[in-house]
Amino acid sequence: MEAPTYRFSKQRQLVLDIVRELKTHPVAETVYQQAKESIPNISLGTVYRNLNQLVDMGQISALKDKGLVRYEGNMEDHDHFYCNTCGSWYDVDVLNDMTIKVLTSGQKFRVDTINLELSGTCEACLNS
Repeated sequence: MEAPTYRFSKQRQLVLDIVRELKTHPVAETVYQQAKESIPNISLGTVYRNLNQLVDMGQISALKDKGLVRYEGNMEDHDHFYCNTCGSWYDVDVLNDMTIKVLTSGQKFRVDTINLELSGTCEACLNS
């Protein structure tokens, strides 16, 4: 399915820049609060609409997190680590060719994509 095309808007560009800048996988409210610093009259609805359009366009991705939707600007192949203590999300590179071979060996299907989510306790929480 081909991604829809949208006209350029400074609001959408700002939302994209914020999501790409924040490495914390922000929720819409966080993006909204930061966007208000540059465009004080931007509405939460505008932020949501632009986030959804950016997902549709393949510019960012949406991650489900216990009833919340988090947004991510890193579109390179990578995996995620979730800290059960503080609730932070981190990008990690875990999968490699050998891991994929082990996970898929002996299966009677072809794997096109693997999305790995790890959970545990992050370094900051371990050290506190």
